[in-house]
Amino acid sequence: MNNDISAYLSQLKSELSGSDPATVQDALSDAEEYLRSGVGQMRKDTPNLSEEAALLRVVEEYGTPAEVAGAYKEIETRVRPTLAPTSKANGRTAPGGFFGVFADPRAYGAILYMIFALVTGIFYFTWVTTGLSLSLGLIVLIIGLPFFALFLLSVRGIALVEGRIVEALLGVRMPRRPMFTKKHPRLWEGFKAIFLDSRSWFAMVYMVLQLPLGILYFTIVITMLSLGLAGIALPVAQYGFGLPPIQMDGTEYFAPGWLMPLLVIVGVLWLIATMHLAKFIGGLHGRFAKVMLVRE
Repeated sequence: MNNDISAYLSQLKSELSGSDPATVQDALSDAEEYLRSGVGQMRKDTPNLSEEAALLRVVEEYGTPAEVAGAYKEIETRVRPTLAPTSKANGRTAPGGFFGVFADPRAYGAILYMIFALVTGIFYFTWVTTGLSLSLGLIVLIIGLPFFALFLLSVRGIALVEGRIVEALLGVRMPRRPMFTKKHPRLWEGFKAIFLDSRSWFAMVYMVLQLPLGILYFTIVITMLSLGLAGIALPVAQYGFGLPPIQMDGTEYFAPGWLMPLLVIVGVLWLIATMHLAKFIGGLHGRFAKVMLVRE
C-alpha cells in the first residue's frame, strides 16, 4: 500500500507542477493524511478488505490526482495572501510609485514584521538552544528519545506558526496545514522518521538565524524611523515647546529658522525611503522563509 500511496502522491505532485511550493506541500500533506487514515478506517470496518481494494475506494471518494490538483489550483486563484504583491498599474509614474508607498499596506506589514522579529527571534533561539541542551542531557535516559522527538515536533509546529506570520505580514504564500506525520507502531521507527526528516532541521536552522536577523531588522527600522520622525518633529519641538535640538555642557543650540523646512522635507523623504527599504527587506525575508520552511 505504501508504494501505491507514494505513486498517488508523486502523480499529484506532477499535476501540481508550476504551482506555489506551499500549495504543493499542503496538497501532498492533505492527500497523504486522507489516504492513510481512510484506508486504515476502511480496513478496520471491513477486515476482509485488501489494502489495494481499500485504497481504490478511498481514491474514488477523494478524487484522482488530476481532480485534486485542479481543485487546489482553483482555490489558490481565489484565496491569496492578503498582502500578496499585485501587478503594477500601467502608466504609473516613478514619483507616484515612490510617494505611493504611504498607501501600500505591504510596507506597514514589513515594518511590523521587522519590529516583532526581535521578539520572535529571542523566543525561537531560546526554544531551540534549551530544547537541544535538554535533549542531549536526557539522551542517555529512557525518556531521552521521546523528549527529543517531541522537541522536533514542536519545532515543526512553531515553524508553521512562523509561516502564518510571514504570510500575514509579508504577503508570501506559506503552508497553512501541518505536514503529515506517519504513525509508526515502534517508537524507534517513529523517532528515526522524524529525526531524518529534513523539515525539522531546516526549521531549526531558520529559528536560530531569526535571532541575529531580528536584531538587525529591529535596529534598522527603529533607527531609520527615529531619524525621519525627528526631522519632522524638530520645528514643533523647538518653536512649540522651546526644546533645543542640541544641548551640550549646559549650552543650548537652536537650529536657524531657514533650516526648518529643509529638515521637514528631508524627514519625510527619509520616512518614505525607510518604508521602501522595509518592503525590500520584507520581500527578501519572505523568500528566505519559503526556502527554509517549505519542503515538498
